[in-house]
Amino acid sequence: MSLLPVFLKLDGRRGLLVGAGSVALDKIDSLLRTGLRLCVVAPGARPEIRQMALENKLEWVERPFELADLDGNFLAIAATDSPEVNARVYQGAVERNILANSVDDTPDCDFFFGSVVRRGSLQVAVSTGGESPAFAQRLRREIDAQLPEDLGEWLENLGQLRREVLEQHPRGEDRKLLLHELAQRRVCESESCPSRQMALASLEEGDSSMEMRDELAGVFGFLPEAGANFSAEAVHLVGAGPGDPDLLTVKAVRLIQTADVILHDDLVPQAILDLASPSAEIVNVGKRCGTKNITQHQINALTIAHARARRSVVRLKNGDPLLFGRAAEEMTALAEADVPFVIVPGISAAFAAAAAVGCSLTDRNQASSVVFSTGHRAEPHNRPLPRLEDATRVVYMPGRDLNLLAEEWLEQGFPPDLPCAIVSRAAQPGQRVLRTTLGALGQAAPTLAPSLLIAGRAVGEVNVTKQRAAEQTAEKHI
Repeated sequence: MSLLPVFLKLDGRRGLLVGAGSVALDKIDSLLRTGLRLCVVAPGARPEIRQMALENKLEWVERPFELADLDGNFLAIAATDSPEVNARVYQGAVERNILANSVDDTPDCDFFFGSVVRRGSLQVAVSTGGESPAFAQRLRREIDAQLPEDLGEWLENLGQLRREVLEQHPRGEDRKLLLHELAQRRVCESESCPSRQMALASLEEGDSSMEMRDELAGVFGFLPEAGANFSAEAVHLVGAGPGDPDLLTVKAVRLIQTADVILHDDLVPQAILDLASPSAEIVNVGKRCGTKNITQHQINALTIAHARARRSVVRLKNGDPLLFGRAAEEMTALAEADVPFVIVPGISAAFAAAAAVGCSLTDRNQASSVVFSTGHRAEPHNRPLPRLEDATRVVYMPGRDLNLLAEEWLEQGFPPDLPCAIVSRAAQPGQRVLRTTLGALGQAAPTLAPSLLIAGRAVGEVNVTKQRAAEQTAEKHI
């Protein structure tokens, strides 16, 4: 069965609801929202329906259904506990060419009630064609959790701006492109709103923003003239997490799906990039294992260029952008260029690696602090890590040869039996965990990138806990 999804304008039209119990009550709120002139026919009614009749929100006819009740109505709903009455309502409606719905009786339905998410004028309706209303409700809850609460206000402002554009700009491809551009931008009611100023500027005055969008592909170091109008959030520095799409934040998913441009690190997996819109421009700006196909300066320039061309930009970084992601340099460049930006945190690889090992980075008995460091620094230095006996140490990008690191730690006085774990591709397909000790760390086999090293007593605590649990289980069987 193929259905046509439509949204009906019912304001001022007449509708009939047969039945006034719990099932009927569930339908009334949706019907009254539309401005439908609703008449309820039933010999008895729930108190809530009686009260709505007293408040003139609907008409209640206190008697059994009669076929003549259908006359003059645009649609009819049968919601009684009698299959015979519901069948009479539907057959009578069919004979009068009236759209009808018999609740929980799929064959006797010309239309179905969708499970609806509302944000002001925005409505997202889900229908399973009567197969499983419970499944439609589940999808509604999932969609509701992902849609921003302020969409209704944004849509109201966008609608007003659209009407102004239709009045001021002549019909044509330029106006069509402008309306599509506005749908990707933040719009507010303020007269100084950048989107409003851009939209109402005369197209004949040489506004080249549309052309600039097409010219930016593959251009490095191209900077339009300063002073361009930006949306409130021109660039988002987004954490892609450790690589599992299920570990992205809801906000990160929404931004990836709606971005015009995604500039991503080399290690962001394809499964996450596949979330992007088919129309999005996706550019790999990664620098991996010392190989730099693009410099940090070029990345900064490209981000700024896209933003100045009024494109929504997602700078997608592995893990969390604020932890060893060179976000400081990019934020400085954006700030100096007067480009607005927003940071969207992500799950750091350290937490994904700890989950893979099955240990807590902190433990009341073993580790009261965590030290994060990296095997790659902007400048070499010989300063040893602080000696914290009860700290868990996490080393990002430790390199393939761990012998030097092991020697340095041993020289600093760390014990050879210090538990260590090397986690490769945490939270991704092919995840591997290698457990060892500091004394044997230098002989550990190379692991696939990206990898991360965790060292500390808390790493070994998980084994102790398992051993204790095993001993307690054995005691129960003696």
